[in-house]
Amino acid sequence: MGDEITNLTRGFNSEYIESGALTRGKIDVLPTGRNFYAIDPMKIPTRAAWRIGIKLTDALLAGYLEHGDEGKDGGKYPENIGFVLFTSDIFRADGEEVSQILYTMGARPVWGENGTVRSVEVVPLSELKRPRIDCTVRVGGIVRDTSPNIMELIDEAAQKIAALDEPVEMNYVKKHTVEKMERLLGTGQYDEATAQRKASYRVFGMKPGAYGAGVNLAVFASAWKEDKDLADVFIDWSGYAYGKDVFGEENHVEFADLLKTVEVTYRSHESDEFDILDCCFFGYQGGFTIAAETISGKEVQVYHGDTRDPDRPAIREMKDEIERVVRTRLLNPKWIEGKKRHGYKGAGDISKRVDHVYGWSATTKLVADWVFNEMAERFVIDEEMREWFKENNPWALEEMGRRLIEAAERELWKPDAELLEKLKEPYLVLEGLMEEKLGVVEGEYQGGEITVLAREDVEAWSAKVKGIEEVWKNREGKERERELRTE
Repeated sequence: MGDEITNLTRGFNSEYIESGALTRGKIDVLPTGRNFYAIDPMKIPTRAAWRIGIKLTDALLAGYLEHGDEGKDGGKYPENIGFVLFTSDIFRADGEEVSQILYTMGARPVWGENGTVRSVEVVPLSELKRPRIDCTVRVGGIVRDTSPNIMELIDEAAQKIAALDEPVEMNYVKKHTVEKMERLLGTGQYDEATAQRKASYRVFGMKPGAYGAGVNLAVFASAWKEDKDLADVFIDWSGYAYGKDVFGEENHVEFADLLKTVEVTYRSHESDEFDILDCCFFGYQGGFTIAAETISGKEVQVYHGDTRDPDRPAIREMKDEIERVVRTRLLNPKWIEGKKRHGYKGAGDISKRVDHVYGWSATTKLVADWVFNEMAERFVIDEEMREWFKENNPWALEEMGRRLIEAAERELWKPDAELLEKLKEPYLVLEGLMEEKLGVVEGEYQGGEITVLAREDVEAWSAKVKGIEEVWKNREGKERERELRTE
């Protein structure tokens, strides 16, 4: 208690409070009364995070090349990797993913004597020993609000690398910048300096003051007809550029143009306190993936970085990560029993996780049938579990049943006829019970109807991103890619 009062007073006086995240091995946070997550953002990334970032980059590229050996990508390096960057990486992991982004492009931080990051410098190709990979970075709203220096650092690296006198086959940042610049100059709307600057944008997010990626909202509301609808939402919400002297400039066409070259999407995770099913992460990385795939017509690899143990950072394919989390938490009997002790709230937590599994399936198509089978059996078909949900939170049960049936109807899940019938029977009974509980309602009330409006249905939306139509016209091979994935 003494530490808490003392440090509360120190905080009021703008004095230093020792900090660190306990789950990252920083036991110096004990006893309580410490500032768990406070950092000096000007010292991000740290030298320790830089070393981890290099390991993550090497592992990610090695994993991609290994896919190439299997015939998917021809064993070539990806030209563009789509990164999702959250503040958890900055405030809890000291910029491990930031380091990974920089090193992927072939740049490194320049630190001052006190550890402050002053700028970035180019890593020579002779040292890099591989091409410079382009990076399209989609930042979260809190990164935008709390760490503009990080966005400027990445932007500085992209500009320096795009200006290098190197062959484009060894510098994909330059290759894509030159291609975009030529397209912009061809419109006749920009002078050379403006076109060059716009072509160098690599950091994007939602407009200032807004938060989220939009895709999760569309998925939860079932407000989409096909993949293109979710891709449109992601592009619309994410097409604002950030960097040096630019803060939320509307650049939907440039963002969509970059998506054509994205071959990998990636996000890292630094803590066991939460996982990919705890929140709407699929709206960001899944949205990124479905937008890149839909606009390019090509399959995009989806990877997950794991730095829960900084001494042993790991890279996993997202399909494997989804199944790891499903097995260890969502379908783990001990985890389920723990949630049951929390009654209404615990039931809601289980239902949300089922929703998030569905979201990953809708946006990446990476959820195996066995996952849906197990969720249906465990949470809806099992009579004992179903009765517990009815008693504690029937709305959570209805949500899970409806979402699973929707997955089957959208062919994200292909259950056998017997299992689907077992799922539908209790769901119809539950619907009747809920209508009975609702009773007679006078006046207007919100029902279950969803009106789906795609971009072409909303004049203002369609007009705002009119130039994207030209980008869409250039996509090819989508159907064959889908067929290959199904096979």
